[in-house]
Amino acid sequence: MPAVTVANPVVLPRITRPGLDATDRAPRTIVTAHKQMEGAGFEVRRPFPSADLRGADPFILLDHLGEVAYEPHEAKGAPWHPHRGFETVTYLLDGVFVHHDSHGGGGTIAEGDTQWMTAGSGVLHDELPSEELVVNGGWFHGVQLWVNLPRSKKWVDPRYQDLRGSELTLLSSDDGGSLVRLIAGELDGHSGPGWTHTPITYAHASLNPGARLSTPWPADFTAMVYVLSGSGRVGHEGRPLREGQLAVLGHGEAITLIADDKQDNRTGAWEVLLLGGQPLNERTVQYGPFVMNDEQEILQAIQDFQAGRMGTVPAEHASPGRPGS
Repeated sequence: MPAVTVANPVVLPRITRPGLDATDRAPRTIVTAHKQMEGAGFEVRRPFPSADLRGADPFILLDHLGEVAYEPHEAKGAPWHPHRGFETVTYLLDGVFVHHDSHGGGGTIAEGDTQWMTAGSGVLHDELPSEELVVNGGWFHGVQLWVNLPRSKKWVDPRYQDLRGSELTLLSSDDGGSLVRLIAGELDGHSGPGWTHTPITYAHASLNPGARLSTPWPADFTAMVYVLSGSGRVGHEGRPLREGQLAVLGHGEAITLIADDKQDNRTGAWEVLLLGGQPLNERTVQYGPFVMNDEQEILQAIQDFQAGRMGTVPAEHASPGRPGS
């Protein structure tokens, strides 16, 4: 099932349909995510960065993990690795992920939960499927979003937010045919639980077959729609958008989505992410897990990691071949 579900969305607060004077954001670019292997050997679909979409300010990367039914001992994760200069937001629809970090923190997130890690000045961490998922197999589906930090906050101390599915702000479209889970930012005056350094809005919407979702969107934010599953149309012109595709929207104050009348997927709904934020308009240099503002800061990040200044793997998690072992 897709994260948090509600038997009767019509009892939820409604998103007000934008007025006729609101400019609808038309699709400017549609990108199909490419596939690649990450971590210890799991496949992700990545719409950006890619040859078709190199920049998505204030976002750095979007990875779609699954939807996949793992066989026993098939599930893999991302062993210990560093980050500096941005935030990782991991949202699970299915499965269980376990996290540890070099500061002694950690936690478990399951379907509907979000782990928000501000890497800031630097941290080592791992992200692994639960032992039960590895041993028994099962469904896994999730998304990881990298949110850039402004130059003034690149060196903040690492921090974590474990957002449970029960904490998400749940909303309904004005016609009652869509469930919207607001993770962070504001949507039509409603606020999500995630606290952000960079102003963004991040939500997961499920549109029933034939349903329409029209929502206000901040005019000074970028706007994108990524399809997790199913198919539909975006914008007044009705551009088709299917699983694994990302629509980058133009200027305006509203987003319009219409689900196709038939959805051939597990949930029976069109599953989409709505995301956008206030552009930082700063020079960005990325080298793997480091996202800084110039090449010298990247070199410093590499040196700090190699010298152990981003922390070391706790002894109870160290093993041959891992950093810090």
